[in-house]
Amino acid sequence: MDDKNFQMGIRERAVMAAVVDDADLDIRNSNDVADMARLGKKQVFKRNFNYLSVFGWISIYMATWEFVLVSLAIGLSNGGFAGLFWTFIGTVICYSSVVLSLAEMASMAPTAGGQYHWTSEFAPPSCQKFLSYCAGWMSTLGWFASTASSVFVCTTLIQSLVGVRDEQYAFSNWQYTLLMLAFLAVTILFNTLGSGSLPLIETISLFGHVGGFFVTIIPIWIMAPKNSASDVFTSFSSTSGWNLGAACLVTQVSILYCNLGSDSIVHIAEEVNNASVTVPRVMWWSYVLNATLGFVALITMLFCIGSLDDAINSESPYLQLFLNTGSHAVAYVLLILLFLLIYSGNITCLATASREVFAFSRDKGFPFSHLWSKMNKKRHVPDNAVYITSIVSGIICLINLGSTIGFNIVVSLNLLALMSTYSLSIGCITLKRLRGEPLPPARWSLGRYGLPINVFGFFYSLFAVVLSCFPAYVPTDTSSANWAPAVWGAVAILSVVTYFLHGQKHYTPPVVFVEGKRVGGLQGTE
Repeated sequence: MDDKNFQMGIRERAVMAAVVDDADLDIRNSNDVADMARLGKKQVFKRNFNYLSVFGWISIYMATWEFVLVSLAIGLSNGGFAGLFWTFIGTVICYSSVVLSLAEMASMAPTAGGQYHWTSEFAPPSCQKFLSYCAGWMSTLGWFASTASSVFVCTTLIQSLVGVRDEQYAFSNWQYTLLMLAFLAVTILFNTLGSGSLPLIETISLFGHVGGFFVTIIPIWIMAPKNSASDVFTSFSSTSGWNLGAACLVTQVSILYCNLGSDSIVHIAEEVNNASVTVPRVMWWSYVLNATLGFVALITMLFCIGSLDDAINSESPYLQLFLNTGSHAVAYVLLILLFLLIYSGNITCLATASREVFAFSRDKGFPFSHLWSKMNKKRHVPDNAVYITSIVSGIICLINLGSTIGFNIVVSLNLLALMSTYSLSIGCITLKRLRGEPLPPARWSLGRYGLPINVFGFFYSLFAVVLSCFPAYVPTDTSSANWAPAVWGAVAILSVVTYFLHGQKHYTPPVVFVEGKRVGGLQGTE
């Protein structure tokens, strides 16, 4: 049976199947009904996100140009102006293969489970259950760390606002932690009581993301003094202890952090209209948009941040960049704008993490899964998943009370955890293609370029995992060491132990419910 007839058969069966869990849910697209039927899932979310709102969802979470300004200046120690510039271009091009691979899988299986579902469906049968369970734990804990990290970034921006007038003032650990918890608490309200407004918030955030870019970049170009073009494009240096080649490799980690997040939309795929086309299209084009804006923001920073030594020695290089305009008022406005945009990404981050928790709990991946997969029937939101995500992220924030180093050790898990799940899921679909095994139909397909893109994406994601294990500076001590590998290893051990204690008996890999392989009925929530 060819793909077209196969998909038509699914659609006919879907009409007869009870794929909608609530009569109030409005499912307008027959392809969404067919996708849910093939995946063996009941429709329990409202599909109230359209193309524009999901474009905003990814764009404001990625926030590439914002994070280029806020966090990428650390890369100046590893390569200097020119090293950071050219490494940014190479990294963005290479990482695009990962985004394309994830986007195609999102078209084949548009489900809130994301990477752990794809691993389950595409991995060899002998290891489907174990690998997908590990991917689910790794991805979820990575999103927990991301949620805690995002409120930390907002707190650093508040610190910078104070620093405009008083450079010597510094928040104590308890002040930092209280602010982090306060931001987290407000974010919970947006994701529960205000959940119905999320599509509108994401749409507004998209316009704020693009409009804020011009509001930020234009006054910096007009008012700040400029470095020379030769400094920006040809001046390489390394003050991190690495030789120049190794330094440029290591700085890719910071660049990847600025471009991470295309998969965030995958976890609300069951809330998106025409998901099997809308989700992959938005994943790709939002990446193109963000990479472009990030590229321009990087050039602006390199030309206008001042001398390389001053930028490296500054505690907040982006504050130095804003103050280079010569106006405290402009610096205040730009900092407030940056704070509002990055905080909007926090709302998206918590929502994404909670959907990951919901999906994995739906497949009984966690202890007490029946609690975390429970839906609020009125708002069609997994409130309990939002709460448990916030509680775990809040506990991570509390680590900062005792040690900022300890907090940074835990949140360093984010990039390494997510990149490892990318490599795992992309590796599974690559193996399936190499073996010539059939794949589910994709309405957004890479076609004949699928295999080479998957192969490159797989090896590059593995390469990124290895790079994520290197310290930014050498030699290192306990405060400058890269603890991400240790945290990642601990999480990997935790996922394996939990698998044998809980998952082996209770976890149901998503492939069990997939059309054609299904051994049970449609899966809903407990």
